[in-house]
Amino acid sequence: MFGIDIPHRKSRDPCSRLWRSICHKASSFYHYLFHFHPLLIQLCYFSIISMVGFLILKIMKPRTTKIKNLDLFFMSVSSATVSSMSTIDLERFSNAQLIIIMIMMLLGGEVFLSMVGLYLFTSYFQKPIKTKGGAESPATATTNDVTLVDMGIVRKYSELEISQNQHETALSQNQHETTSQQPKVLKYNSLKTLVLIVLGYMTVIQLVGTALVLAYMSTVTSAREVLEKKGIPILTYAIFTVISSFSSCGFTPNDENMFAFRKNSGLLLIVMPQILLGNTLYAPCLRLLIWLLQKFVRKNEIEYLLKTDVKEIGYDHLLPRMHSRLLPITVFGFIGVQTLLFCTMEWNLGEMSGLNGYQKFVGALFQCVNTRHTGESVMNIANIAHAILVLFIVMMYLPPYTSFLPPKYDQGSEPQVANSKQMMKRREIIEDVLFSQVAYLVVFIIAVCITERKSMVEDPLNFNVLYITLEVVSAYGNVGFSAGYNCGKRLNHEGICLDKWHGFAGRWTSQGKIILIIVMFFGRLKKFNMQGGKAWKIE
Repeated sequence: MFGIDIPHRKSRDPCSRLWRSICHKASSFYHYLFHFHPLLIQLCYFSIISMVGFLILKIMKPRTTKIKNLDLFFMSVSSATVSSMSTIDLERFSNAQLIIIMIMMLLGGEVFLSMVGLYLFTSYFQKPIKTKGGAESPATATTNDVTLVDMGIVRKYSELEISQNQHETALSQNQHETTSQQPKVLKYNSLKTLVLIVLGYMTVIQLVGTALVLAYMSTVTSAREVLEKKGIPILTYAIFTVISSFSSCGFTPNDENMFAFRKNSGLLLIVMPQILLGNTLYAPCLRLLIWLLQKFVRKNEIEYLLKTDVKEIGYDHLLPRMHSRLLPITVFGFIGVQTLLFCTMEWNLGEMSGLNGYQKFVGALFQCVNTRHTGESVMNIANIAHAILVLFIVMMYLPPYTSFLPPKYDQGSEPQVANSKQMMKRREIIEDVLFSQVAYLVVFIIAVCITERKSMVEDPLNFNVLYITLEVVSAYGNVGFSAGYNCGKRLNHEGICLDKWHGFAGRWTSQGKIILIIVMFFGRLKKFNMQGGKAWKIE
């Protein structure tokens, strides 16, 4: 079940009996796990990562003053859900704490999570056994169908119940029966191959990105000096930034995010591919990689992945051919529209001051690339024209694989479900009760406006509905954009105040922060409610 063949030979060796017992219990737990709803599985997954990360961060000593528990848990949830929302400065964390945050971002990234889900599904789906002729034949299964929609896998599979008698029956099958099982064996081997392809894709891209960032920091003095002044090791920054960018988180070890490097256009150009390849362009690049492998590695498994219906394979990120072709056009189209509007309205204004033409264009392009689920920033979002902010909010709301796709090419995005009438009826009832995504966002925005109503009265220029909406939608989209806080906009200038162009939620009440934590979880799990709200008719 975990990629381990449990021996069926009788052995008097106590170690062998102990090993069989451990494997049997692990397999039983694994089999039992798949009977839970995938929403519950992922909710537990992110909750456990967040809680364990919080406890480890709490034990470690920060670089500066002690951090409040709520803020520490907020940052832990933000890292695990790759939201990059912040309530405190990241420079307050020690180097060891940054490594823990780095691990949480890696575990919470969509590519890594989908790879784990694919591996678990592959292990559970079919376990080939050896026949007399030496060929592999898939294990037999009952007809008790179960639906798995877990960690990027949408698939209908059969609940496997393998026993010793079934193994003996399989060993006695004739050649004709063995041949009839070959398509199932091919599918099993193809899924294993896909796991290795995804692992290689993720590993190579991040290693290359880290090497490029290290090379840039080592050769460009101005960029290296920024880290030296802050006491951040170059290696830590390189690995942290690449993992954060590829996982679509957006955290950086320095407080100013990428604003400190807005004149280092080379660094921005290195980071941008990491952002795209780990998020909006992951699906088309994955299909392109498989196509290239098919040209050089003539294997039946590769050909199966390319020619078989994507519904049959069951991996959400392996999109149909036409969708994979149109998706990059849509992605670059959105980026182009945003960049055009941004350059038109902000070219000669304050956020672009001090930059030459090339730096302005690269900075604007970098900012617009980050609106789709990453959230790294080279400028103060609060100083950007409101028309651009509204466009950014729309971009943050859109799912990563939003694409122009004519109906004749749409092969359907509805997940396959079991043929159980009871399950279908239960699903219809749940979908009728659920609201749409926009409705939930409205509820969250209203809730935050209630918790922050005192600040909205006393400090209306900072605590306005637009900035609160930006913060909530950014948390929902797991982006990380924030309007920050401007001390100059306060009506009451009493007391000490520091400008923050990130982490607006840090000024919120504890109740507001808790709501935003819920929004981050909700946004990370929103794929399970994409069909909600259909029962509500507006006429």
